[in-house]
Amino acid sequence: MASIPKGGTVAVTGSAGFIGGWVVRRLLDKGYRVRACVRDANNPERTDFLRAMPGFASGRLTIHAADLDDAGSFDDIFAGCHGVAHVAHVSSYTDHEYVRMVCDHLIESVNKSRTVSRVVVTSSIAAVISEADIQEYRRRPVFYEDRYPDETNPRRTPERQGYSMGKVIAQRAFADAAAESGDWDSVTCCPADNVGPIQSPHQKNMGPWQHNVEMMLLGEYYQNGAYRPWMTVDVRDDADCHIGLLESVHVRNGERYIAWSTDTPKVEEICASIDRLLPEVGHDTPAVTDNFPDRIKAREAEFRAIWAQCDLRNDRIKAVTDVEFRPFDESLRDCVESLLSVAKVKPKLREGFAHRV
Repeated sequence: MASIPKGGTVAVTGSAGFIGGWVVRRLLDKGYRVRACVRDANNPERTDFLRAMPGFASGRLTIHAADLDDAGSFDDIFAGCHGVAHVAHVSSYTDHEYVRMVCDHLIESVNKSRTVSRVVVTSSIAAVISEADIQEYRRRPVFYEDRYPDETNPRRTPERQGYSMGKVIAQRAFADAAAESGDWDSVTCCPADNVGPIQSPHQKNMGPWQHNVEMMLLGEYYQNGAYRPWMTVDVRDDADCHIGLLESVHVRNGERYIAWSTDTPKVEEICASIDRLLPEVGHDTPAVTDNFPDRIKAREAEFRAIWAQCDLRNDRIKAVTDVEFRPFDESLRDCVESLLSVAKVKPKLREGFAHRV
């Protein structure tokens, strides 16, 4: 199927969210008309930042209430759209019948539209690398699009890995439906750990990574994921990847693309970098608390060595879009400044520094 026309109309699910909000803004910046889909269009806490975008005043951006759980709630919104960026999360990833039901609701609305030619489905690097056995990273250390978690591992269950499994289910559901229809195609974007500026105060709690930076600012942070480094992408670059996949003439139905910069900063480096990048703040850098049980601590060197030999690839997304990934320092700096200015976070400061009004 064809890519979407420049300046066409795109519906964005999850528009109140961290990634979705940036997809909306970047689409507007590129001249598109946008239908922003949110659960409650009358909730100012989650939608005022959308209304503050210039496209809303002109009418190029419209805001629509729709619920993923309700069949038919996207029918009128998708009608007349050229593309859909399906960024929204579902309420639960452990109930895979529910995950599939939500996919079916959206697929039916796409089919009814008769105008949508491409859907970009937001997945996650979890659908690429979320292993039930960390030793699998030794056996398959190259992280790229053809890699899936070991689906034969008996420990890969909805209770343990529901999020990763649910994302794979969604990717396949949309690709299969598009192939059956023949009128549209589906491409999956697998973002890494999103870091960057929030646009609304509520977004500081709508994703783990900006919340983790907030915790660092407040003076307390813990090791994460068996000493896993962050595998980062700037949220603005992630949004551009979504748009690039809507526009690209080089992608095919069922393909998926990883959106990440390939930067892999360690937690302790990130904490220290806040003061390095913004010494004017006077942040009192916390020591990272190692909250793992002793049996995990005893294997710290092993786990760090496993992660260190992993090879992250973003060749494919760069080949089919014009996205250039920002360095992590820029993402972290802008994330911190947005937490201070937008969310009014009051960081823990060293002696001699004061919070700015």
